[in-house]
Amino acid sequence: MDLYEYQARELLEEQGIPTPKAIYAQNSHEVAEAAERLGYPCVVKAQVKIGHRGQAGGVKLAKTRDEAILEAEDILPMTIHKHKVNGVLVAEGKNILHEYYVSISVDRTSRDYDVLATANGGTEVEEIAKEHPEAVKRLHIEALDDFDLAAATKMAESIGFYHADVDQAAQILLKMWKCFKENDATLVEINPLAKIGDPDDESSKSLCALDAKISLDDNAAFRHDGWKRFADPLANDEFERRAKDHGLHYVHLNGQVGVIGNGAGLVMSSLDAVSGAGEEQGTGIKPANFLDIGGGASAEVMAASLEIVVSDPQVESVFINVYGGITSCEQVAKGILEAIDTLGGTKPIVVRFDGNAAAEGLAILAESNNPNVHVAKTMEEAAHQAARIAADAIAAKEAN
Repeated sequence: MDLYEYQARELLEEQGIPTPKAIYAQNSHEVAEAAERLGYPCVVKAQVKIGHRGQAGGVKLAKTRDEAILEAEDILPMTIHKHKVNGVLVAEGKNILHEYYVSISVDRTSRDYDVLATANGGTEVEEIAKEHPEAVKRLHIEALDDFDLAAATKMAESIGFYHADVDQAAQILLKMWKCFKENDATLVEINPLAKIGDPDDESSKSLCALDAKISLDDNAAFRHDGWKRFADPLANDEFERRAKDHGLHYVHLNGQVGVIGNGAGLVMSSLDAVSGAGEEQGTGIKPANFLDIGGGASAEVMAASLEIVVSDPQVESVFINVYGGITSCEQVAKGILEAIDTLGGTKPIVVRFDGNAAAEGLAILAESNNPNVHVAKTMEEAAHQAARIAADAIAAKEAN
């Protein structure tokens, strides 16, 4: 679960990490009230669950009430990288002396936790890592180990907090670690962590989190009252919600071929196969979703999955890729036909079965003699067939 900036700030503030005063607003009237309360200059920031807001025009400085209103009226209707803006955060402006980047994340490659930091904050850390790898400091923490004051102080010193107090930086790193662990997060990122204050007054200088990005592990929701306080009705995807109601792992993508498989690895390979087929055919066809029905999926689960996928208007064809282990291909086949009967028809489906009861499942599909159900022997063959069917359907629509 990705949080909006204003939600991420809540978790940082609960740990005592300094942040600028800010107010979340959803219309120009609320923006005006927030700006008046906070004073000027203030910053009006688009609330979207994606980066690059500044480059897209989603972060603006306002020096007056009227400017704040005008900037908000420009930002609120925006869609940034296909993400609809969900309100704005009006934050008090700060005099920035230096910017740092700090984050703690789950490192799935090394299977531990990763503390990452650089004195070059406010920019894309990936680019910094490529161009100046020596400027990025990294500390790996084993899953059963802890991150203590000594480690945090050493990390702060290595980053180069030459414009900030090392002890304060170490305390912020420790509080980030506490935020990360207590909230079952997969990412806690502050960019920038800024040194603010009057350059001529040492006593005024301090560190402050000017922006925050936090991702929470959905699997831990049961320990946190389902994180109801972070519910986002505006961004709630209809198809993802329906899939979640059935206990399915679904991610909505921007493509034309619906993909259903059993096992995350197999589904990911299926997505790659569809994308590769679209590129090879020169059609640009892409997968429309990730849907993992898991092991031991019943006919009912298969039927529910297919109903969700084909109800997506962008889907022109469906690729079902099942390797039978615990899952019986025979049950999957029954679920496909059950869904077709329920829907009174369906979009073209390309099926690839292998493993447990694959022959029986293919026999059931063959006996149905349904012209919309196609069978392929390999994943690559099925992906190419599904991509070609989708491209032909789009071309036919454009011709009409």
